[in-house]
Amino acid sequence: MAAAVSIASSLGLTADDVTVLHDSNKLTLRLLPCDVLARVAPVADQIAEFEVDLAQRLAASGCPVASLEPRADPCAYARDGFVVTLWTYYPSAPPGETTPADYADALARLHAGMRGLDVPTPHFTDRVAQAQHLVAHRDLTPALADADRALLGDTLHSLSQEITARGGAEQLLHGEPHPGNVLTTRDGPLFVDLETCCRGPVEFDLAHAPEEVGELYPGADQDVLRACRLLVLAMVTAWRWDRDDQYPDGRRMGTEWLGRIRAARERC
Repeated sequence: MAAAVSIASSLGLTADDVTVLHDSNKLTLRLLPCDVLARVAPVADQIAEFEVDLAQRLAASGCPVASLEPRADPCAYARDGFVVTLWTYYPSAPPGETTPADYADALARLHAGMRGLDVPTPHFTDRVAQAQHLVAHRDLTPALADADRALLGDTLHSLSQEITARGGAEQLLHGEPHPGNVLTTRDGPLFVDLETCCRGPVEFDLAHAPEEVGELYPGADQDVLRACRLLVLAMVTAWRWDRDDQYPDGRRMGTEWLGRIRAARERC
């Protein structure tokens, strides 16, 4: 918080009051009275410059993404071991204003803009491999029972192979366009948090969105989408069993999701 305030002040943006909006792998802050949204992360293992560059390119092509703060240079600012990016703060629209159709349309427009970009990003299977690494190493997931470990490992491996083997079209993706990464604004849905970008089928992105969105997305392969939904569920379940996971009530959710995965695999 001190790093964000210091950087904003050095740019002539008055930040006498700071509110924490979200605290996960990044700290998201609202700075007042300048009314700027700041995202703060440790310098190590961050890709803030990539996110800033991609946000600029997508916004320039009319994609529904959050804009950088126009009163500051579009870059990542380093201070005291942290990297800070500054964004426009958007007041929330009234609840229920974004419909599944709006969500699907915004995601389709985002994908259309991403389709023409050639940027180095991981493949979606690289992200799956991160979850597989957790499951394969007992010291990283010590509380995961052997039967559950086998279930997760097999699900991650088989579904990743199944989706890849279909040989469908692949493109640049958001990576995690779930509702937590969608701002409901008066300008419509806007996507945030571009650090998870990867390449793969659009159904991998749709798997993070509510089911109604996938049903309304034009041209989505529903069979691939079902496989992607179960694959994504297995991935996030693996993360909940990470010994270092700090997600609120994460272990209970991980247990519940294991049950859903087991039921889905038994139906297949």
